[in-house]
Amino acid sequence: MIDSHHHLWRIGHNDCRWPTAELTAIHRDFELAEFRSVASPLGVTGSIVVQSQPSDLDTDYLLDLAEAAPFILGVVGWVDLAGATAVKQIDALAARRKLRGLRAMLQDLARNDWITDAALDPAIDAMVRRGLTLDALVFTRHLDGLNQFVRRHPDLSVVIDHGAKPPVAAGALEPWRARMSALAELPHLSVKLSGLLTEAAPGQDARAITPYVDHLIDVFGPERMIWGSDWPVLNLAGDYGGWLSMARGLTAALGESAQKAIFETNARRIYGL
Repeated sequence: MIDSHHHLWRIGHNDCRWPTAELTAIHRDFELAEFRSVASPLGVTGSIVVQSQPSDLDTDYLLDLAEAAPFILGVVGWVDLAGATAVKQIDALAARRKLRGLRAMLQDLARNDWITDAALDPAIDAMVRRGLTLDALVFTRHLDGLNQFVRRHPDLSVVIDHGAKPPVAAGALEPWRARMSALAELPHLSVKLSGLLTEAAPGQDARAITPYVDHLIDVFGPERMIWGSDWPVLNLAGDYGGWLSMARGLTAALGESAQKAIFETNARRIYGL
């Protein structure tokens, strides 16, 4: 089993400026040894660690960790995709064998349509040449722009993180549902079954999340879904074992082979592990 989405950080180091102090449950260092102590007893045998800071230093830190740790199968890092040196940076990072993708943190940007900017095209072309995947950290408001972007780059593998962070707490399905249906028509796009608990309100359980997961299954199918924990951000709303059990339950009706795809083989294929 592969956890396709978790983080590691050291507060105040490697440009780590988030989480801030008011997020007391996660405002501390989270290291690989602790992650393994939580995940390995539950059957996780490898992972993909994802950047948490929009920083070159954070990406270098994660790649250094991965090179020394066989348990980390891949790294999704960060580059300023609109920056003047983006292509040069991507070419250099791609020489490090465990870099498997880059993440665009659209949720923190002022422009909902930033991803449609043609200034990104040289960096995206470099990612395609290097066989890298783009993770998209988005909310519903970004999905129309993401649709335009994905259609313009049919050779780029794109993964939507956290199911596009649907409004679970409010219980609203639209327009998230329609926009995700439109995106799912594009075969080079996948979605992560992750990060949904932290979009729920306190006290909500699997029943609140079920309509969103069911829709993702309906439109993407189990062959384009990848499970991840989003640890330690997960700790704001639950715990590792609880989320893993919930995700297993939400996908149980799909059968054993589909679950194997969601919890292991899709990550290997999509990220080229």
